[in-house]
Amino acid sequence: MITVTIAEDHQALIDGIQSYLEYEDDITIVGHANDGQQLLAMIAKRPPNIVLCDIRMPKVDGIEATKIIQKEYPNTKVIAFTMFDQEEAVRQMLDAGAVGYILKNSSLQVVLEAIRTVAGGKTYFDKKIHLPTGEKNRSKSVLSSREREILLLIARGKTSHEIADELFIGKSTVDTHRKNMIRKLGLSGAGELLRYALEKKYEF
Repeated sequence: MITVTIAEDHQALIDGIQSYLEYEDDITIVGHANDGQQLLAMIAKRPPNIVLCDIRMPKVDGIEATKIIQKEYPNTKVIAFTMFDQEEAVRQMLDAGAVGYILKNSSLQVVLEAIRTVAGGKTYFDKKIHLPTGEKNRSKSVLSSREREILLLIARGKTSHEIADELFIGKSTVDTHRKNMIRKLGLSGAGELLRYALEKKYEF
């Protein structure tokens, strides 16, 4: 079962999504919040598989909320759910750790497709949005600047210890970044991450 929490300050929109998804056997809505502070309190009690997260919310905005979720609940995946399709908004949410991005004016079928795709370990981007690094580089755009830095060092054959020494961070931090990259890119393990790094090393 895919558990979903919706963070959106317009209750009517939440109600519409709930009504649409209630007939799906593999998805259940476990909570909804009208502001970022309420969202974080809710996730602390029951972390869902997926969070549909608006960018502009009262108290704690979606970008900050996503950063906190990715740090404290790494198994919870965030899909940005917003009216904003500007490249900067997309980039900020991706850097915060979102692995999906859909627009509120898209059909509810797109919402359903995004939830299932992200729950399956892949990224999902609404066809209407302008990706910061272009359509063909959408996987790369999911990674933060630090993750791209580590990926390049992986491509150069560096171990986690060597990467940690070079970047002046702990080995456990490097290992966490590796796990996050594997999750964000929809890869199955360290071997696939290395292959991906070797394939992309000239693009970073």
